[in-house]
Formats: sequence, C-alpha cells, structure tokens
Amino acid sequence: MEFLHEDERIFAVDENGGLLAEVTFPVTDGVANINHTFVDPSLRGQGIAGQLMKLAAEQIKTNGLRALPTCSYAIKWFAEHK
Repeated sequence: MEFLHEDERIFAVDENGGLLAEVTFPVTDGVANINHTFVDPSLRGQGIAGQLMKLAAEQIKTNGLRALPTCSYAIKWFAEHK
C-alpha cells in the first residue's frame, strides 16, 4: 500500500480516490496532536494502523515536533512503542 504524506496527515486511497486509511495530526505551537486514525474495515487486522502510526511518529520527529496522542489507537500505540 502506498501512503501519501501531507504536513498534518498521512493517508492511502484506492484507485477511485476513496479513502482507505489515514492518520491526522494537526500542529499547534510545536505539538502534533494525533487525533484521528482510520482504516477501512476491509483492511483491518493487517497492521495498516500500526504502519500509519510509525510513519506519523517519524514525520513528527523529523519535523522537530512533539507528539501528543489523543485518539484511542494512538494512545495505545505510543504506550507500546516508546
């Protein structure tokens, strides 16, 4: 799966442009609030959300920001991946 990167979002779409997966992390005052993670039900259980979180964490770190996980999946993922 190919993930597309924007400043505050990483996502994947199908061949018709439909959303398959995404993580959003709006930035305020140097803090990236990881507030939403979505994976289409047809793709769940394949590790897609974990891949999104890893990419988001890397992008946030590369940009010198601090991560603030607020969505339930992000909170769980960060607790398991210091």
